[in-house]
Amino acid sequence: MTDLVLRQDQDGIATLTLNAPARLNALSRAMLVALQAHLADLVADASVRVVILQAEGRAFSAGHDLREIAAAQGSADGGAAEIASLFALCSRLMQAVVALPQPVIASVQGVATAAGCQLACSCDLIVAAETAPRPWPCRAGSPPPRPSSF
Repeated sequence: MTDLVLRQDQDGIATLTLNAPARLNALSRAMLVALQAHLADLVADASVRVVILQAEGRAFSAGHDLREIAAAQGSADGGAAEIASLFALCSRLMQAVVALPQPVIASVQGVATAAGCQLACSCDLIVAAETAPRPWPCRAGSPPPRPSSF
């Protein structure tokens, strides 16, 4: 199995790459745990001045892994405990991105939906490719059509 999150360091820049392109970089539990581990390592790494979060393939991230959620729904509680645990893990990850001492730049080359969009928005800056779909009708570099909390 390939690493779900790759890390490459060069000249004070740590690049984290979501690496499940066949699954549109869906945020499975394993992907969230791997990303959280990399973020924990970065907190203590004084050699890193900036973090870039990017993804392999045509999607930045399609959000939560819906197959994983559907599988959990077969349990006695209908998946409530597993889904709550997954969402709590995801929330802690987003908070870890925000709390990272280094600035984090999301490099978005493709669609970022649901929790994938949340992950990008947790970063300090989003740099989106001209071809990356946007959730609002605007040109690259222009603000969203209404006020935002981000």
